[in-house]
Amino acid sequence: MSQTLAEPALLDRRTQILEAAVVCFAKHGFHQASMHDISTEAGISVGLIYRYFQNKEAVIAAMADRHKNEISDLLERAGQAPSLLEALEIIFTAHCCEDSPKVLSAFVVDLYAEASRNPAVADLVRDVLDTAMDGVTKLIARSPEGQNAPHGQTPRELAELIFAVARGMLMLDILQPPETTAAERRARQLGVTRRLWRLLFKSEIETSYA
Repeated sequence: MSQTLAEPALLDRRTQILEAAVVCFAKHGFHQASMHDISTEAGISVGLIYRYFQNKEAVIAAMADRHKNEISDLLERAGQAPSLLEALEIIFTAHCCEDSPKVLSAFVVDLYAEASRNPAVADLVRDVLDTAMDGVTKLIARSPEGQNAPHGQTPRELAELIFAVARGMLMLDILQPPETTAAERRARQLGVTRRLWRLLFKSEIETSYA
């Protein structure tokens, strides 16, 4: 391989470390996972990791920042959908087709658990959640459904209900059999999304005929 072809891999070392950290934290939890575990998963030396991150807390902060950027990109894509239902479908199925969606789910659940006992992590999670909540609130506020919500809920209140369901689905995702396929996972998420949309945005009369 030429030096020119190798350079992008070197520039992408930070991403390699963060992806290995997700796997380690999902497997072992934040407290049990060490920098050595991350280096083994990434296939690089511990010393090289310390060139990019001062400590494990710095890795977690970088992961939260990356997740925040991913959410922003996802919300931008959802905002281009022709309807609120389709926007919510994009959000709910964003991670269904990843190589290891259960790893991501386990990581997020452990992240919330760590936030309950670590104020610094709680601040990181709160910042990420605020970004997501603000984005979904805006999607709802500018949609016809959000402007004429049958149950008198504000866009923010509706966003909170949506996130409550989304986080519950994420926890249930961890318990799915290992042989669950991406297609099955996506179908399940779509079914929940559509039922939730009917409950939140359709009037009782419309729902009875839907």
